[in-house]
Amino acid sequence: MTALIICAVTALLPTACTRDDHRPLRLGIAYGHRLIGLSDKDLGDALDEAVDVGARWVRADLPWGDVQPSSPDQYRWSRFDRVVAAAGKRHLSLLPILAYTPPWARQPGCTSDKCRPADPAAFAAFAAAAAARYAPSGIHTWEIWNEPNTGDFWKPRPAPAAYTMLLRATSRALRHEDPSAQVILGGLAAAHSQGGSLSPADFLAAVSARGGNRLVDAVGYHPYTYPYLASDRTPWGTPWEDISGLESVLSAHGTPGMPVWITEYGAPTDGPGPASDGRAGTIDETTHVTEQRQAAIAADAVRTAAATPRVQALFWYSDRDLGTDPSSRENFFGLLRADGSAKPALGAFRRAIAALERK
Repeated sequence: MTALIICAVTALLPTACTRDDHRPLRLGIAYGHRLIGLSDKDLGDALDEAVDVGARWVRADLPWGDVQPSSPDQYRWSRFDRVVAAAGKRHLSLLPILAYTPPWARQPGCTSDKCRPADPAAFAAFAAAAAARYAPSGIHTWEIWNEPNTGDFWKPRPAPAAYTMLLRATSRALRHEDPSAQVILGGLAAAHSQGGSLSPADFLAAVSARGGNRLVDAVGYHPYTYPYLASDRTPWGTPWEDISGLESVLSAHGTPGMPVWITEYGAPTDGPGPASDGRAGTIDETTHVTEQRQAAIAADAVRTAAATPRVQALFWYSDRDLGTDPSSRENFFGLLRADGSAKPALGAFRRAIAALERK
Protein backbone atom coordinates (compact mmCIF):
# COMPACT_ATOMS: atom_id res chain seq x y z
CA MET A 1 0.00 0.00 0.00
CA THR A 2 1.22 3.49 -0.77
CA ALA A 3 2.75 5.19 2.22
CA LEU A 4 0.33 7.65 3.74
CA ILE A 5 1.84 11.03 4.65
CA ILE A 6 -0.81 13.10 6.34
CA CYS A 7 -0.39 16.24 8.44
CA ALA A 8 -3.40 17.80 10.11
CA VAL A 9 -3.50 21.51 10.82
CA THR A 10 -4.03 20.69 14.48
CA ALA A 11 -2.22 17.70 15.89
CA LEU A 12 -4.42 14.79 16.89
CA LEU A 13 -1.87 13.60 19.40
CA PRO A 14 1.10 15.30 21.05
CA THR A 15 3.54 13.92 18.48
CA ALA A 16 5.05 15.22 15.27
CA CYS A 17 2.46 15.50 12.52
CA THR A 18 4.25 13.45 9.87
CA ARG A 19 4.43 9.83 8.83
CA ASP A 20 7.70 8.12 8.05
CA ASP A 21 7.77 6.89 4.42
CA HIS A 22 9.06 3.58 5.72
CA ARG A 23 6.01 3.13 7.96
CA PRO A 24 2.95 2.96 5.73
CA LEU A 25 -0.31 2.52 7.59
CA ARG A 26 -1.45 -1.09 7.44
CA LEU A 27 -5.22 -1.43 7.36
CA GLY A 28 -6.99 -4.69 8.11
CA ILE A 29 -9.91 -6.60 9.58
CA ALA A 30 -9.64 -8.57 12.83
CA TYR A 31 -11.68 -11.79 12.80
CA GLY A 32 -10.76 -13.42 16.09
CA HIS A 33 -11.40 -17.17 16.03
CA ARG A 34 -14.12 -17.03 13.37
CA LEU A 35 -12.27 -17.79 10.13
CA ILE A 36 -10.98 -21.28 10.83
CA GLY A 37 -14.49 -22.58 11.52
CA LEU A 38 -16.06 -21.33 8.30
CA SER A 39 -16.90 -23.42 5.25
CA ASP A 40 -14.76 -22.85 2.17
CA LYS A 41 -17.49 -20.69 0.64
CA ASP A 42 -18.07 -18.60 3.76
CA LEU A 43 -14.33 -18.19 4.27
CA GLY A 44 -13.95 -16.95 0.72
CA ASP A 45 -16.90 -14.60 1.10
CA ALA A 46 -15.50 -13.15 4.33
CA LEU A 47 -12.11 -12.45 2.79
CA ASP A 48 -13.68 -11.07 -0.37
CA GLU A 49 -15.44 -8.56 1.89
CA ALA A 50 -12.07 -7.54 3.34
CA VAL A 51 -10.70 -6.96 -0.15
CA ASP A 52 -13.81 -5.04 -1.15
CA VAL A 53 -13.54 -2.66 1.78
CA GLY A 54 -9.91 -1.91 0.93
CA ALA A 55 -8.19 -3.88 3.69
CA ARG A 56 -4.82 -5.40 2.94
CA TRP A 57 -4.37 -7.34 6.18
CA VAL A 58 -6.28 -10.00 8.11
CA ARG A 59 -5.83 -10.73 11.82
CA ALA A 60 -6.93 -14.19 12.92
CA ASP A 61 -6.40 -16.56 15.85
CA LEU A 62 -3.99 -19.43 15.39
CA PRO A 63 -4.80 -21.24 18.64
CA TRP A 64 -2.20 -23.60 20.02
CA GLY A 65 -4.99 -25.89 21.19
CA ASP A 66 -6.37 -26.14 17.67
CA VAL A 67 -3.02 -27.29 16.29
CA GLN A 68 -1.89 -29.52 19.15
CA PRO A 69 -5.07 -30.39 21.04
CA SER A 70 -3.84 -33.49 22.85
CA SER A 71 -0.09 -33.92 22.47
CA PRO A 72 3.15 -32.01 21.86
CA ASP A 73 4.11 -34.64 19.30
CA GLN A 74 1.20 -34.22 16.89
CA TYR A 75 0.24 -31.27 14.70
CA ARG A 76 -3.10 -30.55 13.06
CA TRP A 77 -2.67 -27.66 10.64
CA SER A 78 -5.49 -28.27 8.17
CA ARG A 79 -7.98 -25.67 9.42
CA PHE A 80 -5.46 -22.82 9.43
CA ASP A 81 -3.95 -24.01 6.15
CA ARG A 82 -7.28 -23.15 4.54
CA VAL A 83 -7.14 -19.60 5.95
CA VAL A 84 -3.58 -19.14 4.70
CA ALA A 85 -4.47 -20.37 1.23
CA ALA A 86 -7.61 -18.25 0.98
CA ALA A 87 -5.80 -15.10 2.17
CA GLY A 88 -2.90 -15.72 -0.19
CA LYS A 89 -5.23 -16.17 -3.14
CA ARG A 90 -6.57 -12.66 -2.46
CA HIS A 91 -3.14 -11.11 -1.79
CA LEU A 92 -4.06 -10.40 1.81
CA SER A 93 -1.29 -10.30 4.40
CA LEU A 94 -2.03 -12.41 7.46
CA LEU A 95 -1.34 -11.56 11.10
CA PRO A 96 -1.77 -14.77 13.13
CA ILE A 97 -2.32 -14.51 16.87
CA LEU A 98 -0.34 -17.23 18.61
CA ALA A 99 -2.28 -17.91 21.78
CA TYR A 100 -4.23 -20.11 24.18
CA THR A 101 -3.25 -23.31 25.86
CA PRO A 102 -4.40 -26.90 25.25
CA PRO A 103 -5.24 -28.99 28.34
CA TRP A 104 -1.98 -30.94 28.32
CA ALA A 105 0.11 -27.73 28.47
CA ARG A 106 -1.70 -25.78 31.22
CA GLN A 107 -0.69 -24.93 34.75
CA PRO A 108 -1.97 -27.53 37.26
CA GLY A 109 -5.53 -26.78 38.34
CA CYS A 110 -6.29 -24.34 35.52
CA THR A 111 -9.17 -25.43 33.31
CA SER A 112 -9.38 -22.62 30.73
CA ASP A 113 -7.57 -22.31 27.42
CA LYS A 114 -6.69 -18.78 28.57
CA CYS A 115 -4.39 -20.25 31.23
CA ARG A 116 -0.78 -19.32 30.73
CA PRO A 117 1.38 -22.18 29.43
CA ALA A 118 3.11 -24.19 32.10
CA ASP A 119 6.26 -24.36 29.96
CA PRO A 120 7.14 -21.40 27.72
CA ALA A 121 9.47 -23.66 25.73
CA ALA A 122 6.53 -25.82 24.64
CA PHE A 123 4.65 -22.77 23.39
CA ALA A 124 7.80 -21.56 21.63
CA ALA A 125 8.13 -24.93 19.90
CA PHE A 126 4.59 -24.53 18.57
CA ALA A 127 5.46 -21.01 17.34
CA ALA A 128 8.60 -22.26 15.63
CA ALA A 129 6.63 -24.97 13.86
CA ALA A 130 4.12 -22.37 12.69
CA ALA A 131 6.87 -20.13 11.33
CA ALA A 132 8.54 -23.04 9.54
CA ARG A 133 5.24 -24.01 7.95
CA TYR A 134 3.94 -20.59 6.94
CA ALA A 135 6.98 -18.42 6.20
CA PRO A 136 7.17 -19.96 2.70
CA SER A 137 3.59 -18.70 2.21
CA GLY A 138 4.66 -15.15 3.04
CA ILE A 139 3.63 -14.99 6.71
CA HIS A 140 6.34 -13.18 8.65
CA THR A 141 4.40 -11.15 11.26
CA TRP A 142 3.17 -12.72 14.50
CA GLU A 143 1.23 -11.40 17.48
CA ILE A 144 2.06 -13.12 20.75
CA TRP A 145 -1.15 -13.69 22.73
CA ASN A 146 -4.22 -11.49 23.00
CA GLU A 147 -4.82 -9.01 25.84
CA PRO A 148 -2.34 -10.58 28.27
CA ASN A 149 -2.86 -7.66 30.65
CA THR A 150 -6.35 -8.92 31.61
CA GLY A 151 -7.54 -11.80 33.74
CA ASP A 152 -9.99 -12.74 30.99
CA PHE A 153 -7.20 -13.74 28.61
CA TRP A 154 -4.26 -14.55 30.91
CA LYS A 155 -5.43 -16.70 33.79
CA PRO A 156 -5.47 -16.79 36.67
CA ARG A 157 -4.29 -13.15 36.54
CA PRO A 158 -1.92 -10.99 34.46
CA ALA A 159 1.71 -11.80 35.13
CA PRO A 160 4.20 -9.52 33.32
CA ALA A 161 7.16 -11.66 34.38
CA ALA A 162 5.60 -14.85 33.03
CA TYR A 163 4.51 -13.13 29.82
CA THR A 164 8.03 -11.78 29.30
CA MET A 165 9.43 -15.29 29.67
CA LEU A 166 6.95 -16.52 27.07
CA LEU A 167 7.78 -13.60 24.79
CA ARG A 168 11.51 -14.20 25.05
CA ALA A 169 11.28 -17.90 24.22
CA THR A 170 8.76 -17.35 21.43
CA SER A 171 10.47 -14.42 19.71
CA ARG A 172 13.75 -16.34 19.62
CA ALA A 173 12.04 -19.42 18.22
CA LEU A 174 10.24 -17.45 15.50
CA ARG A 175 13.37 -15.63 14.38
CA HIS A 176 15.42 -18.81 14.43
CA GLU A 177 13.02 -20.39 11.96
CA ASP A 178 12.47 -17.19 9.99
CA PRO A 179 15.10 -14.46 10.32
CA SER A 180 12.70 -11.97 8.74
CA ALA A 181 10.00 -12.61 11.36
CA GLN A 182 8.38 -9.54 12.91
CA VAL A 183 7.00 -9.93 16.44
CA ILE A 184 4.12 -7.91 17.88
CA LEU A 185 3.58 -7.74 21.64
CA GLY A 186 0.11 -9.15 22.29
CA GLY A 187 -2.61 -6.51 21.89
CA LEU A 188 -3.12 -4.81 25.25
CA ALA A 189 -6.68 -4.16 26.40
CA ALA A 190 -7.59 -0.62 27.47
CA ALA A 191 -8.13 -1.73 31.07
CA HIS A 192 -7.49 -0.17 34.46
CA SER A 193 -5.14 -1.61 37.06
CA GLN A 194 -7.90 -3.11 39.17
CA GLY A 195 -10.17 -6.12 39.34
CA GLY A 196 -7.63 -8.61 38.08
CA SER A 197 -6.30 -6.49 35.21
CA LEU A 198 -3.35 -4.18 34.63
CA SER A 199 -3.49 -0.99 32.60
CA PRO A 200 -1.60 -1.10 29.29
CA ALA A 201 1.01 1.33 30.58
CA ASP A 202 1.53 -0.58 33.85
CA PHE A 203 1.77 -3.92 32.08
CA LEU A 204 4.09 -2.60 29.38
CA ALA A 205 6.31 -0.95 31.98
CA ALA A 206 6.64 -4.22 33.91
CA VAL A 207 7.40 -6.17 30.73
CA SER A 208 9.86 -3.54 29.54
CA ALA A 209 11.66 -3.50 32.89
CA ARG A 210 12.45 -7.15 32.13
CA GLY A 211 13.65 -6.38 28.60
CA GLY A 212 10.46 -7.43 26.83
CA ASN A 213 10.24 -4.26 24.74
CA ARG A 214 13.53 -5.21 23.09
CA LEU A 215 12.15 -8.58 22.04
CA VAL A 216 9.42 -7.16 19.77
CA ASP A 217 9.12 -4.96 16.69
CA ALA A 218 5.88 -3.26 17.77
CA VAL A 219 3.38 -3.10 20.62
CA GLY A 220 -0.18 -4.28 20.03
CA TYR A 221 -2.94 -2.17 21.57
CA HIS A 222 -6.78 -2.19 21.64
CA PRO A 223 -7.86 1.42 22.30
CA TYR A 224 -11.64 1.08 22.04
CA THR A 225 -13.04 4.56 22.52
CA TYR A 226 -16.77 4.16 21.79
CA PRO A 227 -18.98 6.12 22.09
CA TYR A 228 -16.19 8.67 21.60
CA LEU A 229 -14.24 9.10 18.36
CA ALA A 230 -10.56 8.29 18.17
CA SER A 231 -9.90 11.96 17.43
CA ASP A 232 -11.82 13.27 20.46
CA ARG A 233 -9.79 15.07 23.09
CA THR A 234 -11.12 14.75 26.64
CA PRO A 235 -10.12 15.99 30.12
CA TRP A 236 -9.62 12.41 31.36
CA GLY A 237 -8.03 10.81 28.31
CA THR A 238 -9.62 8.19 26.06
CA PRO A 239 -7.79 4.94 25.39
CA TRP A 240 -6.60 6.44 22.10
CA GLU A 241 -5.18 9.44 23.93
CA ASP A 242 -3.40 6.97 26.21
CA ILE A 243 -1.13 6.03 23.30
CA SER A 244 1.04 8.87 24.58
CA GLY A 245 1.43 6.95 27.86
CA LEU A 246 2.69 3.90 25.99
CA GLU A 247 5.13 6.14 24.14
CA SER A 248 6.44 7.42 27.45
CA VAL A 249 6.97 3.89 28.76
CA LEU A 250 8.79 2.81 25.62
CA SER A 251 11.00 5.92 25.68
CA ALA A 252 11.84 5.40 29.34
CA HIS A 253 13.00 1.87 28.55
CA GLY A 254 15.18 2.72 25.58
CA THR A 255 12.89 2.09 22.59
CA PRO A 256 11.49 5.56 21.82
CA GLY A 257 10.74 4.86 18.17
CA MET A 258 8.80 1.63 18.59
CA PRO A 259 5.51 1.64 16.64
CA VAL A 260 2.07 0.77 17.96
CA TRP A 261 -0.14 -1.68 16.08
CA ILE A 262 -3.82 -1.20 16.83
CA THR A 263 -4.79 -4.82 16.34
CA GLU A 264 -8.39 -4.27 17.47
CA TYR A 265 -10.63 -1.23 17.30
CA GLY A 266 -14.38 -0.96 16.78
CA ALA A 267 -17.79 -0.26 18.30
CA PRO A 268 -20.89 -2.43 18.93
CA THR A 269 -24.28 -1.39 17.57
CA ASP A 270 -26.55 -3.22 20.02
CA GLY A 271 -26.54 -4.63 23.50
CA PRO A 272 -28.14 -4.14 26.89
CA GLY A 273 -28.82 -0.58 27.91
CA PRO A 274 -29.09 2.60 25.87
CA ALA A 275 -27.34 3.43 22.61
CA SER A 276 -25.30 6.58 22.04
CA ASP A 277 -25.36 8.66 18.87
CA GLY A 278 -22.47 10.77 20.11
CA ARG A 279 -24.51 13.70 21.34
CA ALA A 280 -24.23 15.05 24.86
CA GLY A 281 -26.72 13.25 27.03
CA THR A 282 -26.27 9.94 25.20
CA ILE A 283 -22.54 9.55 25.62
CA ASP A 284 -22.47 8.46 29.27
CA GLU A 285 -23.86 5.26 30.78
CA THR A 286 -24.11 3.60 27.38
CA THR A 287 -23.24 0.06 26.31
CA HIS A 288 -23.21 0.56 22.54
CA VAL A 289 -23.72 3.05 19.73
CA THR A 290 -26.16 3.64 16.93
CA GLU A 291 -25.27 2.32 13.49
CA GLN A 292 -24.69 5.87 12.25
CA ARG A 293 -22.36 6.55 15.18
CA GLN A 294 -20.45 3.34 14.41
CA ALA A 295 -19.99 4.61 10.85
CA ALA A 296 -18.60 7.90 12.13
CA ILE A 297 -16.24 6.03 14.48
CA ALA A 298 -15.00 3.80 11.64
CA ALA A 299 -14.22 6.65 9.27
CA ASP A 300 -12.64 8.76 12.00
CA ALA A 301 -10.42 5.86 13.13
CA VAL A 302 -8.86 5.55 9.69
CA ARG A 303 -8.13 9.26 9.48
CA THR A 304 -6.83 9.47 13.04
CA ALA A 305 -4.59 6.43 12.70
CA ALA A 306 -3.12 7.88 9.51
CA ALA A 307 -2.42 11.16 11.30
CA THR A 308 -0.77 9.48 14.31
CA PRO A 309 2.84 8.76 13.33
CA ARG A 310 3.44 6.15 16.05
CA VAL A 311 0.50 4.07 14.81
CA GLN A 312 1.65 1.65 12.12
CA ALA A 313 -1.46 -0.51 11.75
CA LEU A 314 -5.22 -0.38 12.33
CA PHE A 315 -7.41 -3.50 12.38
CA TRP A 316 -11.17 -3.03 12.63
CA TYR A 317 -12.97 -5.57 14.81
CA SER A 318 -14.92 -7.13 13.24
CA ASP A 319 -16.29 -8.06 9.84
CA ARG A 320 -19.70 -9.44 10.83
CA ASP A 321 -21.96 -9.58 13.87
CA LEU A 322 -21.75 -12.86 15.77
CA GLY A 323 -25.48 -13.04 16.50
CA THR A 324 -28.65 -11.13 17.25
CA ASP A 325 -29.04 -11.58 21.00
CA PRO A 326 -28.99 -8.06 22.52
CA SER A 327 -28.11 -9.35 25.98
CA SER A 328 -24.44 -9.13 24.92
CA ARG A 329 -22.82 -6.29 23.01
CA GLU A 330 -20.12 -8.75 21.94
CA ASN A 331 -22.48 -9.89 19.20
CA PHE A 332 -22.58 -6.54 17.41
CA PHE A 333 -19.12 -5.29 16.45
CA GLY A 334 -19.44 -6.16 12.76
CA LEU A 335 -19.37 -3.96 9.69
CA LEU A 336 -22.09 -6.35 8.53
CA ARG A 337 -25.12 -7.58 10.43
CA ALA A 338 -25.43 -11.27 11.25
CA ASP A 339 -27.56 -11.82 8.14
CA GLY A 340 -24.81 -10.39 5.93
CA SER A 341 -26.48 -7.06 5.21
CA ALA A 342 -24.23 -4.02 5.36
CA LYS A 343 -24.28 -1.49 8.17
CA PRO A 344 -23.47 2.14 7.32
CA ALA A 345 -20.00 1.55 8.82
CA LEU A 346 -19.04 -0.72 5.92
CA GLY A 347 -19.34 2.07 3.38
CA ALA A 348 -17.83 4.64 5.74
CA PHE A 349 -14.78 2.46 6.38
CA ARG A 350 -14.38 1.76 2.65
CA ARG A 351 -14.62 5.43 1.71
CA ALA A 352 -12.15 6.48 4.40
CA ILE A 353 -9.58 3.97 3.16
CA ALA A 354 -10.12 5.02 -0.46
CA ALA A 355 -9.68 8.67 0.50
CA LEU A 356 -6.32 7.92 2.13
CA GLU A 357 -5.11 6.00 -0.89
CA ARG A 358 -5.90 8.96 -3.14
CA LYS A 359 -3.64 11.29 -1.14
